[in-house]
Amino acid sequence: MRFATGLLALALLGASSVLALAQDFEPVSVPFEGGTITITENDELEKIVAFDGKELARNYVAFFDRTVDLGDTKVALLSVGDGGNQCGAATLIVWKPKDADIRSQMVGEDCGSPPAAVTESSIYFVPYLVPGASAPVETWSPETGLKVSGLLQFSPQPGTTWDEIDASKFDNLVEAFGNEALYADAKKLLGDDLTGFATGLLTGGGTEQLPGGLFYASGCVPHACGLQDSFMAVDKKGRKLYFAQQADSGEPRTWPALAEWPGEVAKAMQGAIGGQQ
Repeated sequence: MRFATGLLALALLGASSVLALAQDFEPVSVPFEGGTITITENDELEKIVAFDGKELARNYVAFFDRTVDLGDTKVALLSVGDGGNQCGAATLIVWKPKDADIRSQMVGEDCGSPPAAVTESSIYFVPYLVPGASAPVETWSPETGLKVSGLLQFSPQPGTTWDEIDASKFDNLVEAFGNEALYADAKKLLGDDLTGFATGLLTGGGTEQLPGGLFYASGCVPHACGLQDSFMAVDKKGRKLYFAQQADSGEPRTWPALAEWPGEVAKAMQGAIGGQQ
């Protein structure tokens, strides 16, 4: 099971950080199929990907990944995206068919796009899945282009129980949904809100322990911190879950109702994502 915490982690850049990045940027030049792939930067700090001067893509983050051989076709893979905290970039595929001009195709979206997995004849894009979500698995080859090859659905590890939960092993609390018993109880509480809630944990870190033995963590939606931040607490001994997420009303939505929360958990939530006591 792979989560968005495994994606490229790029800090949100303030004005001074952007300036520093611009000063540190060095143009990239890679020989490819009788020409050159370049990555340069313009005055707006956009990175321009081009082949022999022909622009192929532009965005604030762009870097060369690698070159692979698919049969008789050489293919260059680059990553291009907005950047930002916990946001993996999309994949730019560049190739040159025999007796034809250079071609390119962007695969995936900024934030959450899977890396390219290469075989002898094809490139596979297996998506990262937020708990409760499903998404297509895509395949690309020079002959067929991009095609959907199947549908992947999130699933917890079969047979895992509450007793197996170990908070020390979580880089991000969203990983806890990989436990089958916890996941089943989360679905009962959150219902259709499960995927949206879990998305609000993606930009976050490890867990913190409360005096009563419960552990918790908070996070936010990539590129949208402060808008739909999520909070999750786990009572392993009592086998209970507590969820909260920022809402337009000003007070977070909670599952279960806040009146049913232990005081120390409610206090931790209010300190993490706001709300009134």
